[in-house]
Amino acid sequence: MSAPAGVLVVGASAAGLATVEALRRGGYPGAVTVLGAEPHLPYDRPPLSKQVLSGAWDPDRALLRPRDVLEALDAEFVLGDPAVGMDTPARAVHTASGRTLRAGTIVIATGTSPRTLPGQAGLAGVHVLRTLDDALALRAGLLRSARLVVVGDGVLGAEVAATARTMGLDVTLAGPQQAPMASQLGQPAAGLLARLHTEHGVRLRLGTGVRELTGARGAVTGVGLDTGEVLPADLVVIAIGGDPVTGWLRDSGLAVDNGLVCDSRCRAADGIYAVGDVARWHHDRLDALLRLENRTNATEQAVAVAANILGGDGPYTPVPYFWTDQFGTRIQVYGVLPADAEVTVVDGDPEAGRFVARYRRDGKVTGVIGWNMPKQARIRRQEVADALAASGSAHAPR
Repeated sequence: MSAPAGVLVVGASAAGLATVEALRRGGYPGAVTVLGAEPHLPYDRPPLSKQVLSGAWDPDRALLRPRDVLEALDAEFVLGDPAVGMDTPARAVHTASGRTLRAGTIVIATGTSPRTLPGQAGLAGVHVLRTLDDALALRAGLLRSARLVVVGDGVLGAEVAATARTMGLDVTLAGPQQAPMASQLGQPAAGLLARLHTEHGVRLRLGTGVRELTGARGAVTGVGLDTGEVLPADLVVIAIGGDPVTGWLRDSGLAVDNGLVCDSRCRAADGIYAVGDVARWHHDRLDALLRLENRTNATEQAVAVAANILGGDGPYTPVPYFWTDQFGTRIQVYGVLPADAEVTVVDGDPEAGRFVARYRRDGKVTGVIGWNMPKQARIRRQEVADALAASGSAHAPR
């Protein structure tokens, strides 16, 4: 029996939509179906922890494209129906409602789901933030609360803390690192971020784990730390990372290990690809499996996958990149920032709140960080790209 025609994108996410758009730009004429677990049309996630959460944006403004633009893509959107299983040889995806969708090519863009703490489900006032509905529920909680504790000192936790503080709440940020985003920024820059939060009134309770959530009459009242301290709270946000949404692939025969494992073309099997937060692919220039959770990667990876579906055979070898906005400060990171790297300020001055720093290890540039200097950081990105190209030549496909 011949393989079914068309492309099925599992995940109505930024990565999923970018795949469809890139296919159409490349001239793909076949049928395209987008299967989404949520009832919403594709929307942007970075604004959820900032503009949508603060109320600066109406939720509709987070939609990635107007409805008429989506209609022009000539794609069928099947929304509010999560994938629950896949028959890989038949290229068939089964959904929660009982549908079976088949296609010649399947692109998996299911993203991640937020991790939770034990006991979290039974307490009112405890939130996670991943979806648009999560953001709206959290905003409603912030508007009727005075004291917020954010559990998690990574990008999302720091952004939620900053947004809530600008809304006037008493905010405490708790987590195991010595400074917010220390694993992403390294200690020098993370120390500056800690100072920025402190200057704006965020209380930092870092360097310790969370033992439990406390509650009374079914509602959260505080966060108990490993030190024995209990942080009082009317509202708690759990931002301790996410897990790739791959449970529905358990019987698919595909390799799942901290994401859907793919080759350098982001291909998990013949005719099956992955894009965005769920994809763990082989980066030829780094000679390592990599999984990136950021908006830029979602778009760039989708473009690369679409090109390969259209007949190309190119490896996906991006310069890793992410950004965050907190208290009016834009932080951009290109490449990687190893803890043992030599750090040199190459533009601006950290004390002035505007600088670019270069990270080197073993004489090679591994990354740059820009702090309120977006143009200069983009220029310095080329140094990272050049170093990646030089180091990756030994790993290029024969």
